[in-house]
Amino acid sequence: MQANGTTTTTTAAVAAGQERPQTELSCRNGAPTNGDSTGGEEEVTNGLPLPVSTAAATTNNTNNNGNSVGNNSNNGVTADDGNGSPQLDVSSSGKKKKRLTQSEEDVIRLIGQHLHDLGLNQTVDLLMQESGCRLEHPGEWDKAESDLNELKALMHSPSAIVRMKFLLLQQKYLEYLEDGKVLEALQVLRAELTPLKYNTERIHILSGYLMCSHAEDLRAKADWEGKGNVSRTKLLDKLQTYLPPSVMLPPRRLQTLLKQAVELQRERCLYHNTKLDSGLDSGLDSVSLLLDHTCSRKQFPCYTQQILTEHCNEVWFCKFSNDGTKLATGSKDTTVIVWHVDLSHSVKMLKTLEGHAYGVSYLSWSPDDVYLIACGPDDCSELWLWNVQTGELRTKMSQSHEDSLTSVSWNPDGKRFVTGGQRGQFYSDLDGNLLDSWEGVRVQCLWCLSDGRTVLASDTHQRIRGYNFEDLTDRNITERILISPHWQINIVTSPKPSMAPDQIIIFHLVVLRFQGVHLWDLQDRVLVRKYQGVTQGFYTIHSCFGGHNEDFIASGSEDHKVYVWHRRSELPIAELTGHTRTVNCVSWNPVVPGLLASASDDGTVRVWGPAPFMDLPEAEGLSGTTHCTVLSCL
Repeated sequence: MQANGTTTTTTAAVAAGQERPQTELSCRNGAPTNGDSTGGEEEVTNGLPLPVSTAAATTNNTNNNGNSVGNNSNNGVTADDGNGSPQLDVSSSGKKKKRLTQSEEDVIRLIGQHLHDLGLNQTVDLLMQESGCRLEHPGEWDKAESDLNELKALMHSPSAIVRMKFLLLQQKYLEYLEDGKVLEALQVLRAELTPLKYNTERIHILSGYLMCSHAEDLRAKADWEGKGNVSRTKLLDKLQTYLPPSVMLPPRRLQTLLKQAVELQRERCLYHNTKLDSGLDSGLDSVSLLLDHTCSRKQFPCYTQQILTEHCNEVWFCKFSNDGTKLATGSKDTTVIVWHVDLSHSVKMLKTLEGHAYGVSYLSWSPDDVYLIACGPDDCSELWLWNVQTGELRTKMSQSHEDSLTSVSWNPDGKRFVTGGQRGQFYSDLDGNLLDSWEGVRVQCLWCLSDGRTVLASDTHQRIRGYNFEDLTDRNITERILISPHWQINIVTSPKPSMAPDQIIIFHLVVLRFQGVHLWDLQDRVLVRKYQGVTQGFYTIHSCFGGHNEDFIASGSEDHKVYVWHRRSELPIAELTGHTRTVNCVSWNPVVPGLLASASDDGTVRVWGPAPFMDLPEAEGLSGTTHCTVLSCL
């Protein structure tokens, strides 16, 4: 008979043995048949033919009139609408029950699977009785192979059956060995596993387990949990990868769907900026499923927490250390100030590095935060390498008095760095020795990639190029992205979210004069997004990625504001006001997502954080120094 419900695999259940840890549900809603159902025929359930040995355990008995008589739930018959389609089940008490839809059946299967995983088996039995679904019970080892053969039509690859048989027989072989049934295990190895002609190397390893003297030795050598729920759960998980979900639910499917829902809500939340509940990796224990996820802007770094006024002239650059415990600021007043960030996220002056005659327009921390390199403006030909721990100047270097070294980036090994200026790029060590050079084009900004070989550089030919200092090759990343003769590019990079470490795709944040902030994908060499709002036409503006998972972008602006965007949104989600002149640079703390710093021509550095502990109307009623304007992105 053609069942109206969805039958999940009894084959995988059979394959797992009698102590099946993975419960599968088959919804039976009294579907009628066009003829008699006899014991010698195969029954087709949801397109899956089941052998008699399996079908007998999953179907209801039928009478000679073709009406389905429920033996588990309602003990009644199915009402027919006259067109051969069942609509309502009629129980023995005369109460009509609505036929379950496909989605309702799926939900029951998911709930049943989850309840079984929790060990609530009596509750599962009651759910099956009330819903008219059945709980599939596992069969015997000797039925598994025949049931697997019935699944060939559902497999995407003919070899999938062979792989499933191998996994099944491997479990069977190991369980026989653990039970001390050596002859039976040897028979499985010789007569069942070997004829498959699959993974002969593994078969040789399995044969060596015959020499194990006791069960503990077997489990240790085979790296196997032993006979029981744990190993069979893992077996079912492996078998499920070869089966469509209509046949067998993926393990812990309800948990997976709930986690995906929570993660989707977080991704859509423009202000989600915390590492306390980091999505799929941390499970659902840290969130409530009773409410939709939402973050308040009060949790976002929109409010001025400190105003640092120790510089006595324009502040051109600011940068947090890689460990987030220090902040370095460079100024036109010829000094670099290093600040300490304490556990309460308060910033205090640590030391002052003096002697930069032309001012400091760029700073770069070494990967271990021991050293700090300071560069000057266009008319400065010198570069300073400071030991931050001791406050001593380790190296002052200059390629030529006619050159200018205005940008720098560290190699990931922390032993080399590359500088850029009017004449090109220069690779140097910690003592200032020139290791290599690439001359011929004026470099405005550069960045060393994590591969330790490639350097990205923007130049006066309106392009960004990648330079490989190992094989001395170069290539265009972007070219002629600007039309205006008044232009400048700053580059910062960020890994693409949700990528494995060996699949990192680099995003580049490019600040273009008169064109705002652009996001580029290095691998595909395409412009991903243009961010609106920022004003830049005459001065160098430095932007940054930051926040949780580096989901946010912040930039200074010539209109005295700090703009913040979510990576997905072209319009700013926040405009931070308080500075009274151009904001030259912003830096997001890489360890504390709620801490942001900005440097301005007004001679101050502002540290931004979440709202103070007060009501939101009170926070908004403060002066402009703590005001945050949030714009809709819709």
